[in-house]
Amino acid sequence: MTTFWDIVHLLTETPLVFVAIIGLVWGILGGALPGISASITMALVLPFTYTMDPAQAIALLACVYIGAEYGGSIPAILIRTPGTNSSAATVIDGYEMNRQGRAGEALGISLISGVIGSLFGLVMLMTLTEPLSWLALAFKPTSYFGLGILGLSVIASMSGGSLIKGLAAAVIGLMIATIGTDPISGVTRFTFGIPDLLNGVEPVLVMIGLFALTELMVQSGSSNVTQLKGGIKIKLPSLALMNKLKRSQFIGCFLGLFEGLTPGGGGSIAAFMSYNEARRWSKTPQLFGKGSEEGVAAPEAANNTVASTALIPLLSFGIPSSNSTAVLLGGLLMHGLLPGPRLFEQSGQVIDSIYVGSFIAIIAQIGVGIVILPACIWLVNRPRPYRAGFIFALILSGIYTLNGSLFDLGIALALGVVGYLMRVARFPILPMILGVVLGHLVESSYRRSLVLSGGDLDIFLQDPIAVGLLLVAFAFVVFSLTREFRDARKIKLEEAHP
Repeated sequence: MTTFWDIVHLLTETPLVFVAIIGLVWGILGGALPGISASITMALVLPFTYTMDPAQAIALLACVYIGAEYGGSIPAILIRTPGTNSSAATVIDGYEMNRQGRAGEALGISLISGVIGSLFGLVMLMTLTEPLSWLALAFKPTSYFGLGILGLSVIASMSGGSLIKGLAAAVIGLMIATIGTDPISGVTRFTFGIPDLLNGVEPVLVMIGLFALTELMVQSGSSNVTQLKGGIKIKLPSLALMNKLKRSQFIGCFLGLFEGLTPGGGGSIAAFMSYNEARRWSKTPQLFGKGSEEGVAAPEAANNTVASTALIPLLSFGIPSSNSTAVLLGGLLMHGLLPGPRLFEQSGQVIDSIYVGSFIAIIAQIGVGIVILPACIWLVNRPRPYRAGFIFALILSGIYTLNGSLFDLGIALALGVVGYLMRVARFPILPMILGVVLGHLVESSYRRSLVLSGGDLDIFLQDPIAVGLLLVAFAFVVFSLTREFRDARKIKLEEAHP
């Protein structure tokens, strides 16, 4: 159990303070670059955490996540281009305020609302995570198999587009996860005699290839040029304005908590839901879309709340609910850390570092956000070839630091091409990532269950937790299919009766 003095010790530990600030700064800069999402920003720094202390490495990734969620609002407000998916709702009123000469005010509302949302999310993270993790003690191998299937089905069904494509991407990820040594028999599989594949394909290579390298390829074919205005300063909201915004911020925090706990939810869903509900409960709904302060406060409070609450199902059960938490799960696995009650018992310092590091980053966010704005504007205004070259060099150097292997570079580059082809064919990438990350859990749990039962599949029906999880997974798939058929039918009716 974490004591007050443990927290004080961590707060006064210079390396953790330094790590939290560095993570926050890197996250804000990455989030401010259009197209470089929070997950890509985290994936870029992930290889460099390989040699770090596990507690500091995971805290760094969590702080990058917090910074990126705020950083995405900067281009959303200034150039109508969301830096991250979750800042898309901020564009509606944030850019309108910019057009009215109120960019500094919009940036200030975004900053303070983000801090409030992050603090609320952190309190919920500290309150709910450990109690929920103890539920995992009742889990058997059959239960963990059901949990892995639930994670795959939820992400696939909520990945947008075709459910079939989402499930196909998840299966590809599972196939990649089988490369290497069999977890039960020790037999090598799909290595083709290549020694570098004996330990399988590391999830970090898959994430960097599919997120970062794929995004670089996509942006290289785009001709859009973005420019930010210089000379803009953040104007923090007054107490009177904060009193006006408290309802919208409360709505954002509540929905951010709900979406963060929901597998398959995320900051973008929470932001748009919060925007709609804030407009519904506002005393001046007619101002939404025309530069409403509440229209900026609600989505920013929501997506920053999700940055903390999304860690609850991740740390409790090992189920990531978004791209960013999938990268964080990869960081945990890279350091040999398994989410659940054992993480709290055996690696309590990692959990404490996440809590304390996140708190440091959230409090520092106000000062850092004000100071770093000119740097964000300068960075975004650099010519695209220079930015792309710097990011590409960062990716390659990060991958090489993992094992000093050129083979790893080849794997990542090949997966970048695969990711680009998937984007062209409109296949979702997240299910494939989850297939790789959760593949070992699904396969090893399935195989252990069959060993315990002597090959009898009825063992899965004898575990009520496994049955419940598999039924929920089935319900998500059915719901997604029903929604697809309904949308397809609606489109046909609109085409037939324009």
